[in-house]
Amino acid sequence: MKTSIKLATTLLFVFGFCLSGNAQLLKKLGKRAEKAAERTVERRVERETTKKTDQALDSILGTGEKKKKTPNTQKTPSEDNNPSSTGNDNSSTSGPEGNTGPKTIQVYSKFDYVPGDKQLFFDDFGFDFVGDFPSKWNTNAGGELVTLGDSPQKWLELKSGYNIYYIPDVPQLPEEYTIEFDIAAVGLDRQTSSTAQLQVLLSNDEKFAAGSNFAFAEIPFCQYAAIGVTVENRINGKREIRSTVKADLRDEILDYPHVSIAVNKLRYRLWVNEVKYLDVPRLVAPGAVLNTVKFHSNGFKDGKEKVFISNLKVAEGGLDLRRTLISQGKVSTNGILFESGSANIQPQSMGIIRQISQVLQQETGMNLKIVGHTDSDGGDDTNLALSQKRAEAVKNALTSVYNIDGSRLVSEGKGESEPVGDNTTVEGKAQNRRVEFIRI
Repeated sequence: MKTSIKLATTLLFVFGFCLSGNAQLLKKLGKRAEKAAERTVERRVERETTKKTDQALDSILGTGEKKKKTPNTQKTPSEDNNPSSTGNDNSSTSGPEGNTGPKTIQVYSKFDYVPGDKQLFFDDFGFDFVGDFPSKWNTNAGGELVTLGDSPQKWLELKSGYNIYYIPDVPQLPEEYTIEFDIAAVGLDRQTSSTAQLQVLLSNDEKFAAGSNFAFAEIPFCQYAAIGVTVENRINGKREIRSTVKADLRDEILDYPHVSIAVNKLRYRLWVNEVKYLDVPRLVAPGAVLNTVKFHSNGFKDGKEKVFISNLKVAEGGLDLRRTLISQGKVSTNGILFESGSANIQPQSMGIIRQISQVLQQETGMNLKIVGHTDSDGGDDTNLALSQKRAEAVKNALTSVYNIDGSRLVSEGKGESEPVGDNTTVEGKAQNRRVEFIRI
């Protein structure tokens, strides 16, 4: 097994380096990165031995051997994974993943992130040119869009330095919202500083200062030690919270991680991939208007270590669906995402399904109808069949993953017949692609 692991690791690096269009940059990856990747492969090989126990989830989520991705398999911005497109995809906006094998049922079933369902901002840089600064962003330092390897996915390189900020044109933030984005990093090695971090800042300052009221999290990139995730705030210019939560993100940071943040009034939570690292109940100042999202990187070696972001999505919502379902007997969500043209549920949707399962476990007398809806793209019959399959997939997730009695659930597809938004607009179509849970 050790021999096969080392061989797989060697082939992985040789193949990746040969394909890379930025070979000179990637050659700067050091021994630490190689060892980190080897540890990742070892863990994933071990997970292969538990694959049989996860077959039920694989059939629901569409994961498994045939769904493995490499960093060079990202679709172009014109394809269905772009939320700006008009297909019935309801797909995720996550960027290129590493060579991830099947994840266990425990990982998905415990992922409790619930994305907002009213999109406020999205940018995968699909309408910008490589070499340009993105049109929906501002900065006080300059920068440009690049591609990595053979993938057409565009990334914004963040320059490292004191008081350098990158600010997307996100509109006024509500009290409850979510933020998601992807990270890429190159040039990291055992000498990468313990101060190499990416800061995600929520601020009352609209320009290039931290502000008198803010809250931020810092994601570490150091490779020689587990630095942890730092969280800090200011309330009327006074720091009330600063702490570092123990966390070892060295492997994850090399493997194109997806970051999710949920702000529910005062509460602040942060996940990297499917793991929650921060949950601070009163990080955001009461009454503070933190209306600006900023990205700031520091501690990276100039010209050698680089950090990039892409696929930024900000959405209103991320609410506790359990209370709504119990009090109103009905809840609708756009947050259950499916692969394009299929009923395979995207893993990040499991947070919503988990909440529904918790209601059913608590309210033992409650039965639910699960209704799938699509937008108007495609034929009527095709959309009707697709919506039925997606509703059935959600039902299967509740029964197979959370052990809900299937006799308490009914699935139904409505296709495009009951729109709640304008099917002539991108936003309206996104609203129409939804799943409803109705008490019966």
